[in-house]
Amino acid sequence: MRRTPQETEEGAAIVGRRGLILGCGMAAFATVLGSRMRYLQVNQADQFRLLAEENRINIRLLPPARGQIFDRNGLLIAGNEQNYRVTILRDEVDDPEATLRNLSHLIPLTDEDIAEILDEMYKRSRLVPITVADRLSWEDVSQVAVNAPALPGITPEFGLSRFYPRADDFAHIVGYVGPVSDYDLSRIEDPDPVLQIPKFQLGKTGIENKLEDELRGKAGTKRIEVNAAGRVMRELGREEATKGNTVQLTTDTRLQNFVQARLSGESAAAVVIDVTNGDIMALGSAPAFDPNKFVRGISVADYGSLTDNIYRPLANKAVQGTYPPGSTFKMVTALAALEAGLISPGETVYCPGHLTVSGRRFHCWKRGGHGKMDLRNSLKQSCDVYYYDVAQRVGVDRISAIARKLGLGERHDVPMSAVASGLMPTRAWKLENRGEEWLIGDSLNASIGQGFVLTSPLQLAVMTARIATGRSVSPRLVRAVDDRPEADRAGVPLEIATSSLRAIRDAMFAVSNEQRGTAFSTRIADKDKRMAGKTGTSQVRNITAAERRAGVFRNEDLPWERRDHALFVGFAPVETPRYAISVVVEHGGGGSAAAAPIARDIMLAAQFGSIPPLSAYPEAQRNRIQSSLEELPIADPRDGPKVAQEA
Repeated sequence: MRRTPQETEEGAAIVGRRGLILGCGMAAFATVLGSRMRYLQVNQADQFRLLAEENRINIRLLPPARGQIFDRNGLLIAGNEQNYRVTILRDEVDDPEATLRNLSHLIPLTDEDIAEILDEMYKRSRLVPITVADRLSWEDVSQVAVNAPALPGITPEFGLSRFYPRADDFAHIVGYVGPVSDYDLSRIEDPDPVLQIPKFQLGKTGIENKLEDELRGKAGTKRIEVNAAGRVMRELGREEATKGNTVQLTTDTRLQNFVQARLSGESAAAVVIDVTNGDIMALGSAPAFDPNKFVRGISVADYGSLTDNIYRPLANKAVQGTYPPGSTFKMVTALAALEAGLISPGETVYCPGHLTVSGRRFHCWKRGGHGKMDLRNSLKQSCDVYYYDVAQRVGVDRISAIARKLGLGERHDVPMSAVASGLMPTRAWKLENRGEEWLIGDSLNASIGQGFVLTSPLQLAVMTARIATGRSVSPRLVRAVDDRPEADRAGVPLEIATSSLRAIRDAMFAVSNEQRGTAFSTRIADKDKRMAGKTGTSQVRNITAAERRAGVFRNEDLPWERRDHALFVGFAPVETPRYAISVVVEHGGGGSAAAAPIARDIMLAAQFGSIPPLSAYPEAQRNRIQSSLEELPIADPRDGPKVAQEA
């Protein structure tokens, strides 16, 4: 069928329009394509040229800044200092040994150092940077930076390293950090990737270890571009690390320093607790050590001097050490008998100097005996026979039950290493652990804190705090984490009669403040600061019958390790108790001579908040006290750190 002219004209118009549309579309496509080609060939020329040279994009971890630790007053205990270091990445270097030897011309590197670095490199992933050297000077790291183009895989870095400005004062509380070891990694089920960085610092002991997750923070990342020679071309992106949480302790730096100074020269421990809330105000263990040496890499000689020292400076005696409590345990025996209704405070027992039970003679420390003793005087003069007699009536199981109410035989919840639980024996315990029946002689020994009984200085301080308040006070070492306060530990009322506790407190007052009291010579003269206490002496050797007949050796005539331990516990002020204290001097001899004077000085320092004034001491002792206080290595925390911080 022939098309009419009109139809032909209309068809041509349609074709023309479609052609125009198609042509415009093709032109637009060509324009976009041309623009894109120009963008890739001109604008992105440098990037593609770098890629053509086999550039790579690497992702590296950014170590977080470790959280700082402060005392209760905001004074720094553990912080971070600048640390210039140099790292090497095996993935960016063809010949690591040659590169390290070239680097040794710029910074000190021995053959042994190079061998150790190479060994570490081949243990780790090719993408993990290995620390070649740290704690470099600015001059050294600048030289490395200038020569970086000739040192493939070598990167100068700025970082942070742990620093303890109070040196040995807080060594046993805070602990220290050190490089992550294979042993550390084996103990962690799902280790944080940042722990794979060689020489990354991890908490090893103390607060640093127990609060590691809080203090460590979270790693960041950075994306960098490197060329075929291993040179970093630019940083493409960064996600900053999250620093660790701040931790505030309950301890007081000024008091802690005084405690460590007062314990100097001894193998000893002391604990001071605020009885109103359980705060550990000071926890000392002597001798101590400088934790900064462990962070920087302790030398073989320095480490050997610590491990070979018979005073065991690495041990935290305040929480790890367990000792027979000696006569400081007599309050427990007396409370057990009072609560059982087996004695009254006015009832007397005659002490001739010994007590014979089952054909065996148990001696009092006073060879001639004390005569008639009631509860108050038995504690005041520390008569052993009185407690031998009471123990036969009350039995060890009742004694152990009261001891546990007072916090003995319990592992207290404080974030420190190897906190000891001590030992409160029972009949069942001996049968299960020794395969033997309990004997009456075991009860007599336990009644005066000997035999199987073992306690730590921390436990003795808790016991004293509970006697002073009548509440289940528990120790608290962390006051806040990242401004989140921890609950106080004032506890609840003990299930012990107020009258029983009052009788014990009154007797403890007599120990420290009345003539013939075993701690009368170390009394506090200031009536508003007076202390109630109890001395203790625990034997570490058996005294034979032959030795008693010939005359018992004096402690000072024996080798140090065979001398008795000296102990003292107390609380103050007497009328409204605020602080409880325990002091243990290893092989110090008598508690009244060795431990009580230390406890008095520390208790006064706690109450006054500074070095005790001479007016708080008996007048006849003030000249001697002044000389001894002036000799103490005391540092005012307001004057800055004990150890100068390194840049």
